[in-house]
Amino acid sequence: MFIDEAIITVKAGDGGDGAATFRREKSVQFGGPDGGDGGNGGDIIFRADNNINTLVDFKYRRKYEAERGVSGAKKKMNGKRGEALVIKVPIGTQVRDLETGHLLLDLSHNHEERVLLKGGRGGLGNVHFKNAVRKAPKIAGKGKEGAELKVKLELKLLADVALVGYPSVGKSSFINRVSAAKSKVANYHFTTLSPKLGVVRVEEGKSFLMADIPGLIEGAHEGVGLGDKFLKHIERCKMIYHIVDVAALEGRSPIEDFEKINEELQKFSPKLAAKKQIVLANKMDLLWEPEKYDEFKEYIEAKGLSIYPISVMMNDGLKPVIYKTWDVLESIEREPLEEEVSVETVLKEIKGEKEDFIVTRDPEDDEVFILEGRIVDEVLAKYVIHIADEDALINFLHMMRNLGMEEVLEEAGIQDGDTVRIANVEFEYWN
Repeated sequence: MFIDEAIITVKAGDGGDGAATFRREKSVQFGGPDGGDGGNGGDIIFRADNNINTLVDFKYRRKYEAERGVSGAKKKMNGKRGEALVIKVPIGTQVRDLETGHLLLDLSHNHEERVLLKGGRGGLGNVHFKNAVRKAPKIAGKGKEGAELKVKLELKLLADVALVGYPSVGKSSFINRVSAAKSKVANYHFTTLSPKLGVVRVEEGKSFLMADIPGLIEGAHEGVGLGDKFLKHIERCKMIYHIVDVAALEGRSPIEDFEKINEELQKFSPKLAAKKQIVLANKMDLLWEPEKYDEFKEYIEAKGLSIYPISVMMNDGLKPVIYKTWDVLESIEREPLEEEVSVETVLKEIKGEKEDFIVTRDPEDDEVFILEGRIVDEVLAKYVIHIADEDALINFLHMMRNLGMEEVLEEAGIQDGDTVRIANVEFEYWN
């Protein structure tokens, strides 16, 4: 089954918490802090693999999460780093943020390996919080949460040459002739139901990759005949073979066919329409009026394009096309489709800028002030607070006071004896 799109959720591993422990030895009456650091969470990594040619596996599994870092332990033992999760995808896969549409990764080389999300940083053990005043800190660093994203995977085939043209003009027969591809061939429209790739070997050490997509029709750029689903697979190509039925067996004009297909390419992507084209006038063996080819040839050459008369059925005229193609490909650099956007930029865009402090009142109790905001989140995320421990609680409130908590609460109208709620923990306020 050929699947070229999938939506999945990826989450980097959370960092392990630091330990708030103390030495407990018979020979040491008052042991100092000895809590180790937590390990970093595992990364989310994407790897391009040429042994995979579809995204079908992602149809059955939608959530991918890297391993959490191990928490620190006593005796200054640091936690183990969480194992990275490597997600294998076909070459040509793009990873795009689902919410913003930004391109995050473009994997275009075999074995290419890219980190999408880094694991959360492990928290510091309480040994790092010891100072001249606080000799027995009962707080430790909290492991940072790993980032989570919903992404869209899009497979765009990485071919050098793309075949375009109306249905039944001979594209599938052509790729079967010049490569080892096995495209379906029959005398009806849309025989090719999914893109096909074939390796064309010019001579020893010289080869290129060709893509055959289902025949295009009017409205393809809008999805008619699934055209938009297949056109994206040739966006990466270096050049285009435009195959035309010069014998007009379907009753259409070769010139009109040529113009309509190019119009669809232009509407889908001006960059795609501007790529180098070679026109192949197929079914010359069935053309009984040679002047029709001469008329078509004159029209094409007036546009500055090369045209080759061929008969795929008779295997006539194919070699000159292949050798010409190799020479042209050597002079064309593959263009990037679009610029990547850093995942950090996307995460900031999604989360938005949160105010330092946000004070609201409990709708059921006007004397309860709820304190939230960026600073609250950062302090809570940074430390493991043992609320039951008085020293830890004092340390936490002292940090919040230094960061401007009291001024914000007073501006909101708090009075002595009112209640402050932070992360579902309530404190009685006294200035």
